[in-house]
Amino acid sequence: MDFSPGPLHQQSEHLLQEFSVQTPHDYPVDTGNLAGYIDHTRLKVETTIADIERFCDDARRHTFAAVCFNPIYVAAAKRFLEGSNVQIATVVGFPLGAENTLTKAVDTRCAVSDGATEIDMVIAVGLLKSQEYEQVHHDIAEVVRAASGRPVKAIIESSDLTDREKVVACLIARDAGASYVKTSSGFGRGGATTNDVALMKYVVGPDMNVKASTGIKTRDDAIKMIRAGALRLGTSAGPTFS
Repeated sequence: MDFSPGPLHQQSEHLLQEFSVQTPHDYPVDTGNLAGYIDHTRLKVETTIADIERFCDDARRHTFAAVCFNPIYVAAAKRFLEGSNVQIATVVGFPLGAENTLTKAVDTRCAVSDGATEIDMVIAVGLLKSQEYEQVHHDIAEVVRAASGRPVKAIIESSDLTDREKVVACLIARDAGASYVKTSSGFGRGGATTNDVALMKYVVGPDMNVKASTGIKTRDDAIKMIRAGALRLGTSAGPTFS
């Protein structure tokens, strides 16, 4: 991929024009198994080990796809989830994405060593907005390499981006080897919208996934995001969706 602004902007404008005339895609939803879409998430600063155990118990009982915790709790989650099929996601470069790439890569390797099976990383949003696209690509690619085959979800903070920036971020994340693009960290100006999810899915296509995160509080919210194209949902409200 050519990471210079001109070609990327031209490609993004073409994709936005295509997207604007598309009939909205209504992806199928397994309403009997919403649990299989959920990353049961607890990332608040006041989180305790007791909270982690409770969320792991929830995830095991409801058979959620994954839990998502800050890195310091990965080892505890591995103990609490022993013998289950629930994946353990953790965050890297969280919540601003402004750490040095080497730091992100080291943090990823440490998380994997502690038992993380999925990595949700915040991209270098400021560098993306500065059109330093090659650096953004390198940042994601190094985390993908450090994850050693485990899925990496690239958080683009969609509420803080223009539509063109969303498209560019998705193209870069796809080229860098991420498995998902994710809407939000929960610390930006807003959360997931169905339009953003649909746009992101349109850009990355059938061979890459979208995770919608932040603001998904009800079963109806969850179904709308899945119909728009999300395969995973970052939420703490999953136990109420049944």
